[in-house]
Amino acid sequence: MPTPRDEAEKKAKPAKQAGKPEDAIKLLMTDHREVEGLFKKFESAKDDNSAKADIVAQICEALSVHAEIEEEIFYPAAREALSEKGEDLVDEAEVEHESIKSLVEWLEDAEPGDERYDAKVKVLTEYVKHHVKEEENELFPKVKKTDLDLDNLGGELFERKAELMGDNEEDDSN
Repeated sequence: MPTPRDEAEKKAKPAKQAGKPEDAIKLLMTDHREVEGLFKKFESAKDDNSAKADIVAQICEALSVHAEIEEEIFYPAAREALSEKGEDLVDEAEVEHESIKSLVEWLEDAEPGDERYDAKVKVLTEYVKHHVKEEENELFPKVKKTDLDLDNLGGELFERKAELMGDNEEDDSN
């Protein structure tokens, strides 16, 4: 028997990607704006537990996919392109991901109304804002100054993101 949380997760899948791939940094920044918008929607949901569950499911999905593509593709490429000049920034970003993923994991198993649910979403919001600020103000500008092919890397990120979101599933209706 599906729980209300299961139903919320089904309804809350992020919108499928449209168009062509962007350069890596633009794609990651687009993800950042999407999640920021979801956090604002959560704040507006107030006491609507059904809406909160839907929004949190979207937040968790978006953050999980985003972290996966950064960790698998972007961070290794950035680490290599920056060499020792950016190693600390990439290390810090990876540690921040660990904290964010821990909160996401808790929220995926929780329901609105659970003790400290709203507090955990608020802390997640703060962690993500901090992480985004550091990436956009420190890491990304340094990566832009390297000879890393951001268009090619953006294509890789785009394809992996689509795969993780289920956009590459075969159409079995033929």
